[in-house]
Amino acid sequence: MGIRIEKVDLPGIGVRHDLVTHGGRRISVVSHRDGDRDLGLFDVDDPDACRDIIPLSDDEAAALADVLGASVMLSRLTSLTDDTIGLFSEQISLPTDSPFLNRVLGDTKARTRTHASIVAIMRDGAVIPSPTPTEPLRAGDVIVVVGTREGIDGVARLLANGPG
Repeated sequence: MGIRIEKVDLPGIGVRHDLVTHGGRRISVVSHRDGDRDLGLFDVDDPDACRDIIPLSDDEAAALADVLGASVMLSRLTSLTDDTIGLFSEQISLPTDSPFLNRVLGDTKARTRTHASIVAIMRDGAVIPSPTPTEPLRAGDVIVVVGTREGIDGVARLLANGPG
């Protein structure tokens, strides 16, 4: 199913973008000319009646975008591996005593050592997609790995124990 987004010019105010969900619910983002933005939630029974308006600061809008982006990216990745026999994806929490803590991702040589790929790092509610070898690994990071079962298990052991 295609996603329906409607754009409405609001003279003197800005622009409203309406997303109509599969269930018929309407969610709007009003982008004001002065840079402010509001999230609008519409009534189920009357799709023309705005039920609630939530003003969002720049930081709140960015955090909401990060959360939504992270969940969408992970669900797409999971659905990709669901259809591929022998290919798995998994989220691995970086152990607090990992020998790679506060070192760069490239130091792990994970792909060379395990034949599994680190495709993202989730940190503080945000996703770092396709991290480069220079990306530092931090406490609280969740590492997203794609590979065979054996390869993913190898990455988990590597992150926990080092290359030995």
